[in-house]
Amino acid sequence: MAITVSIELNREIELPAGYDEVFDLLSDVPRSASHFPKVSRLVDLGDNTYRWEMEKIGVDKHAIQSVYACRYFADRDAGKITWEPVEGEGNGVVRGAWTLTAKGDSATTAKFQTSAALTLPLPGLLKLAISPVVKHEFNSLVDTYMAKLKQAF
Repeated sequence: MAITVSIELNREIELPAGYDEVFDLLSDVPRSASHFPKVSRLVDLGDNTYRWEMEKIGVDKHAIQSVYACRYFADRDAGKITWEPVEGEGNGVVRGAWTLTAKGDSATTAKFQTSAALTLPLPGLLKLAISPVVKHEFNSLVDTYMAKLKQAF
């Protein structure tokens, strides 16, 4: 038995760096991922496609792990970095985008949007209890990621 938890997130941050510097960091998936918390492994699958293996949460047989893969597309002129899910990789389907806007020469606004559907091997009765916990954890990870990105510049 399994449950699926769906998550949608939108964030906007201002980074104290020029557009090109921000774009270069965010479009370099391993470099960007190095700022994301609780990544156990980031596996390069080739063709700008990566499998994210997150740290396990929980204890022993009750531990859950999110694993998903995305293919990344970067368009400097449009100010967009997007990711699309790779089917059949892991227990998550994740898609999203960064949209960048220059604010003069030394600041960039970065809008982050992502949606995820995580399928977890848990009984359906636990969905009401587990769903808010998973959503809170995902929000917390993204908030930490945003703070670390600000520190990187």
